[in-house]
Amino acid sequence: MTKRLPDKFVEKMKDLLGEAEFAQFLASYEEPRAYGLRANPLKIERSDFLEAVPFELEAVPWAAEGFYYGEGERPGKHPYYHAGLYYIQEPSAMAPADLLDVQPGDKVLDLCAAPGGKSTQIAGKLQGQGLLVSNDINAERVKALVRNLELFGVRNGVVLNEKPEKLMSTFRDYFDKIVIDAPCSGEGMFRKEEEMAIHWERNTIAMFNRMQEELLGQAAAMLAPGGRLVYSTCTFSPEENEAQIAAFLDKHDDFYVVPIDRFAPGRPEWLREPWCPGAFSDEARQAVSGTGRLWPHKLRGEGHYVAVLGRRG
Repeated sequence: MTKRLPDKFVEKMKDLLGEAEFAQFLASYEEPRAYGLRANPLKIERSDFLEAVPFELEAVPWAAEGFYYGEGERPGKHPYYHAGLYYIQEPSAMAPADLLDVQPGDKVLDLCAAPGGKSTQIAGKLQGQGLLVSNDINAERVKALVRNLELFGVRNGVVLNEKPEKLMSTFRDYFDKIVIDAPCSGEGMFRKEEEMAIHWERNTIAMFNRMQEELLGQAAAMLAPGGRLVYSTCTFSPEENEAQIAAFLDKHDDFYVVPIDRFAPGRPEWLREPWCPGAFSDEARQAVSGTGRLWPHKLRGEGHYVAVLGRRG
């Protein structure tokens, strides 16, 4: 796999990680990827699920309903999948919705929701109470989102195909919880999806930076005081991660980082030339160490970044 990684990506990660950790990181690309699924608590209890499914499962430590399954298993072919008893999802991708700390009765927005992995996870935590608004700007992807929510048996959800700026004018200070699974350069998926490396070379990180900054600002306007916002990407790039959060904190003094202790910490030392040349306050730099990174050489999953932000009420 290492032969198929873009040269510029390899050089960048070596500069960021240093020789020792970079060697561990690179070795992870020769390891098999992890496969995961989540049980649907809207349709079946966890204990009953474990008795019913014919697969050999192992719990994902950071997701209450998440399980690893073996590479040889085919859960997408089983009738239980088509009955909505579980959702097939990469294990690291289960972390953001779990960190959102959704409670029954919450009003929740999934701002970039398709195809529905995080929305179905959130719906399970709402237990039919409160409201789930699942939005995506891509009309084709919304079709898959609707299908997955219907399959899961979600009854308290609304699916929208709107631009976030239009939502912002309607839902100002409204939601208790918001998750942004932001469009990104996808570096964390290179092992899982080889074509992502090709897209990485064709698209600029700067293009994603603009979208991410806008999404964070729009979500901030829709979060109620006292609410929680989770920002996540599937990339390693500090420009799309720590730099976005540090810049956001410097612009929004009513927001703060809720520290994550279950994953590797954010890397404030990466807010430097040539990758992140912006001027960030000392407070913002320090705060991003409380964000989380999921590394393929540190856990069984692909690369992700997660920041949990609270709004003072």
